[in-house]
Amino acid sequence: MPAYRPTADCIWTSFLASGKRHLVVTGGRRSGKSTLLAALAPRLGAAGALPGLTTWAQPGRAVYLKENITGRTAVIGRFDPALPGPENRMRPVAEGFCALGVPALRRCAGAAEEWALLDEAGYLETACPEYCAAVLDLMSRKRLAAAVRKQDPPFLRRLCRHPDVFCVDLDAPFGSLGCVIMASGLGRRFGGGKLLAPFAGRPLLQYALDATQGVFARRVVVTRSAEAAAFCRGQGVPVLLHSRPFRSDTVRLGLAALRADAGQKPPAGCLFCPADQPLLRRETVAGLALCAADDPQSIWRPAWQGRPGAPVLFPAWAFPELCALPEGRGGGAVAQAHPGSVRLLPAADEWELADIDTPADLARLEATLAGRQGSVRPKTAE
Repeated sequence: MPAYRPTADCIWTSFLASGKRHLVVTGGRRSGKSTLLAALAPRLGAAGALPGLTTWAQPGRAVYLKENITGRTAVIGRFDPALPGPENRMRPVAEGFCALGVPALRRCAGAAEEWALLDEAGYLETACPEYCAAVLDLMSRKRLAAAVRKQDPPFLRRLCRHPDVFCVDLDAPFGSLGCVIMASGLGRRFGGGKLLAPFAGRPLLQYALDATQGVFARRVVVTRSAEAAAFCRGQGVPVLLHSRPFRSDTVRLGLAALRADAGQKPPAGCLFCPADQPLLRRETVAGLALCAADDPQSIWRPAWQGRPGAPVLFPAWAFPELCALPEGRGGGAVAQAHPGSVRLLPAADEWELADIDTPADLARLEATLAGRQGSVRPKTAE
């Protein structure tokens, strides 16, 4: 299955949750940086063109810089066939940056708009230290939305790693995160067989598989149900079948399974996703992963009107505590022990966080999915 590509809405929601001031989209050639930046532009509060600068290239000829408001242009790179390699064969023209770019950035700093736009920055900018300094000065005065080519000059690294920048790498937006789908409950209150019970025509477990598909470097379903295990294997989803009784067992076994392959990079964090929240959106799961990729030291949870719910994404520093949970406790105990590390991502609606314990819960959420709002408010998972 292809990897999930975060939408503009997903990125914007995650950016707002981050509390950062600036938004940077990075990636290699043809990764869609400029297209995504254009989709984000209406959220920046501008009816027309945002103040800022746009670059474009004529292959084999030159690279141009345009001031968005005035339309003025300058050449900032000229093609040089003597340069090695198939890429980066434009030789910088520092005069273009100095003559147009630096004054334009200063005009942006004095504009009335809250945001400025830079589409895109690459290796050519390093030829003009005055231009690089003007970009950093602009960031001290305005909020910046920028597309940055994934290259290694110090100035580009400084942009992407700025402490007040929310950076999304379109080549690997979610980093190296893992996911444990918690499917070990026996469903006693449901009457048994909850995981494969039909919900809107599909097995309930399918919704958790869909919500987490394409976001994580590795994921595993941890279950005590042989039928659920066969269902997952039939879709090529790794599964761990066990007979341990406690939720703490599920957490520990899931983490061990994700870290078992010595040839793989250890996960930088892990999402623990319940198997019984069918209205959880993949966009919300992806938003949690984006936030964790940008801020890998925090515990990330979705929330509705400030009330946190599941799933919960833990950073790697929490793994030892998760593996040492008391019998019967879940990851929520670790989150409660570190309230200062918990950060919240707003869910799209309250029903995303609702789980299913009884047939009545299932019927209510089916009605909600069909557009018939239930009269009972949802029960939020721990």
